[in-house]
Amino acid sequence: MTTVEVFLDGLDFGEGPRWRDGHLWYSDFYQHAVYRVDGAGERTTVVELPDAGQPSGLGWMPDGSLLIVSMLDRTVLRFAEGVLTTHADLGAIATFHCNDMVVAADGSAYVGNFGWDIATDPRSVTPAKLALVRPDGSTAVAADDLLFPNGMLITPDGSTLIVGESYGARYRAYDVADDGSLSNEREWASVPKTAPDGCDLDADGGIWFADALGGRVVRVLEGGEITDSVEVGDGCFACVLGGDDGRTLFALCGPGSHPDAVAGKGLGSIRTFDVDVPAAWAR
Repeated sequence: MTTVEVFLDGLDFGEGPRWRDGHLWYSDFYQHAVYRVDGAGERTTVVELPDAGQPSGLGWMPDGSLLIVSMLDRTVLRFAEGVLTTHADLGAIATFHCNDMVVAADGSAYVGNFGWDIATDPRSVTPAKLALVRPDGSTAVAADDLLFPNGMLITPDGSTLIVGESYGARYRAYDVADDGSLSNEREWASVPKTAPDGCDLDADGGIWFADALGGRVVRVLEGGEITDSVEVGDGCFACVLGGDDGRTLFALCGPGSHPDAVAGKGLGSIRTFDVDVPAAWAR
C-alpha cells in the first residue's frame, strides 16, 4: 500500500509545481505568490504578484529568469533580478483565464486557458486555443479546439508536446518544430472519467497526472493503459516528480478551487509518496 504523507500545509490553492535546483516551486492562486520549498519543507516567498494577481503556470528562460502565468489579466510575467515585468500579452488568444504553462529549453512557452467562464456557466463548454509565446515575447496560436487545456509537458528531447484536456478526458500530442510551431496532432491517451490537471513525465514515458475529479493521482502510458492510481485525500489539482533522485511525487491538494471555499483559509497541502520510476530528467 502506498504511504502518502503531508509535506507542507497552509496553502490556499497551489498550482504549477516544478522541481528545480533541489527545490519545489509552486504558485498559490489566492496568496498571490510564487514559493520555493527546500527538501525539509522550509518555504520561501520568491515573488508576490501586484494588484492581487493570480499566478499559475511556472517555467524558466535559458538565462534563469522565471516566467509566471498571470491568470486574470491573461499575461505571462518575467521575474529577473528582483524585477517583475510583462513578457507577453495573451489577450488576443485566450478567451478566458490563462492557466498552466510549459517552457521549452529555448524559452518558448506554451500556455493554456479555460476557454470560457467555467465558474458561472459550467455547462457551456467552449474549445480553447493553446498559445505559443516565443522567447522574444511575441505570440501565436499553437493549437486550437482543446477542451480546457491544462497540465502539459515536453519530452526530454524537445520533439513532442503533450497536453491534457480536463474536459476532454484525454491527452493530445504534437510534434514541435524548431520555431516552436506544432504539427501532427494525435491522441496520446484517452483517460475516461477523469479530469486531467497538472502532470509530469517519468523516465519510462509514463505521465503522472492529478485527477481533478477524483482526489487522486494517476499514471497513464501512451495508448491509455492506467498503471497506477493513488488516493491522496481531498481534491488534487497538480503534481510533479522531484526529490534528489526524482522518485518523490508531490501532489498539490485542497478542498476545492473556488475562492469562496479556500481563499485565505490555508486548507490546502502538498502531499508526497515514493514512486518506482524516476522523473524523466533523473535518468
